[in-house]
Amino acid sequence: MRDLPRAELPTDEPLILASGSPRRAELLKAAGYDFAVQVASDEAESGTVRGETAAAMVRRFAYRKAADVAKKFDRGLIVAADTVASCSGQILGKPRDRDHAQAMLQTLSGRQHDVFTGICVWSVTQAKCVVDVVGTELMMDELSDEMLSGYLDTSLWEGKAGSFGYQDGNDWIQILNQGSESNVVGLPMERFAELLENFDSLAETINTGSTETSDKLI
Repeated sequence: MRDLPRAELPTDEPLILASGSPRRAELLKAAGYDFAVQVASDEAESGTVRGETAAAMVRRFAYRKAADVAKKFDRGLIVAADTVASCSGQILGKPRDRDHAQAMLQTLSGRQHDVFTGICVWSVTQAKCVVDVVGTELMMDELSDEMLSGYLDTSLWEGKAGSFGYQDGNDWIQILNQGSESNVVGLPMERFAELLENFDSLAETINTGSTETSDKLI
């Protein structure tokens, strides 16, 4: 993606991406950020809450990932994110296997849906963070059996929320209402830049002994 926004970091701490996603790393690199990578533990992205919406879930997981990585450093500006697709109230995360991916794509075929990304920026030295959620509306064309089988054969669906990658050049996925492309890829770069620019006014003091979002951050 071109012309991604870049903002100055609000502290002199090194930027740390709390994700092993190559797509999030590519977005940060494309925007010109220098950063290290520290993948959050699997436990940070586990657990369900009855009746939780897609937006609330990604917010919670982004916070938990940042909290998990923050415990490993004395200083650092952590950026963590979590992304899911949502269609008619059904949350679609990463597929377990090809059959699961096929079921997800059949659910999305010919339908409007949303992609939500929770993002958390956490300053270890300041013990402050800000959490937000960005949503993007999309429309997927109706997929024929041949189109679906062909895409599944590419394995490009692996590790991607909703079992598709917008960045893969699929012309059967359209973003509606001028939504954020980078959000669909996994990190809303426009909002990330805004959070960095306004970190001092937006960030809240956190309880470093907890991995759950406080009411102030929800």
